[in-house]
Amino acid sequence: MDVHASPDELPARQEFLGRFQVRFRRPEGAETLERDITGLLTERPTKNGDTIAQAVPGTSEQRLQELLTNIHWDADDLNRQRVQNMIAEATLGDGVRVVDDTGFPKQGHASVGGSRQYSGTLGKVGNCQVAVTCCDTDPQASWPVAVRLYLPQAWVEDPARRGQARVPEEVTCRTKLELALGRLDQTRDWGVPHRGGVADADDGNNPHFLAGLESRQEPYMVGVRADFRVRQQRRAASPVQRADHVLRALLRWRWRTVRLRHGTTGWLHQKFVAVHGWRVTSDERQHVGWLLGERATGSQPEERKY
Repeated sequence: MDVHASPDELPARQEFLGRFQVRFRRPEGAETLERDITGLLTERPTKNGDTIAQAVPGTSEQRLQELLTNIHWDADDLNRQRVQNMIAEATLGDGVRVVDDTGFPKQGHASVGGSRQYSGTLGKVGNCQVAVTCCDTDPQASWPVAVRLYLPQAWVEDPARRGQARVPEEVTCRTKLELALGRLDQTRDWGVPHRGGVADADDGNNPHFLAGLESRQEPYMVGVRADFRVRQQRRAASPVQRADHVLRALLRWRWRTVRLRHGTTGWLHQKFVAVHGWRVTSDERQHVGWLLGERATGSQPEERKY
């Protein structure tokens, strides 16, 4: 596909870039950034330094590569500015923060953090990068707030590969749990309005993640697995049960039909129930909350969630 960008500066693009103050140590940084963004807005199927240089006048592959590898600028400060713009324009203030992992399939081994690991994107173990993400979502919009690439232990302990990929010395191996809580702290520092947070069962079944949310007094709703341990009464003599056993023992009249959203075939309905109780950790500590159950209605295929 032969797609070329105009050599002229587009007013809309300049207006957008004018909202941000990117502090470069060298003057050519701002010019290269403008050319790079122009290339990203083209319809070329592949966008890298080589293809952008072919499509965008006034730059070169070398200059674009310099922007990515050698020109110094404060990425966190730029992201903070972007988030402030999104707070003003893209949120109603009553949304939730969504914590998740995102996988990026990779064929080689030179990409930072690339290794054989589980990826939800692939649905299996494969060669990929994994990033821990935090997004804001409400009825108006969903948008990314913060993201951090996960660096596996094999990368941390390989100075040759770190040096080739220019991984800074201060970047160490941090668990996905630590990265997730760090992204949540970052969104709080930046003042992203929200009512609570949500996460899937990979995080919901981790007691350290839940303890981190509770220590921050953060309301949350997370997915858990069927063997999640709960107690329906606070006294120590009451039995500790699996989440699926608790919900399966409930009378059917306690389940309520809830209309979730409108899909391609009409409204989606599911059965829900809420049970007040305490989650029990391996050290027998109890944490008060609600166990929510979800199952299909009527003749729909049975699928239970907790």
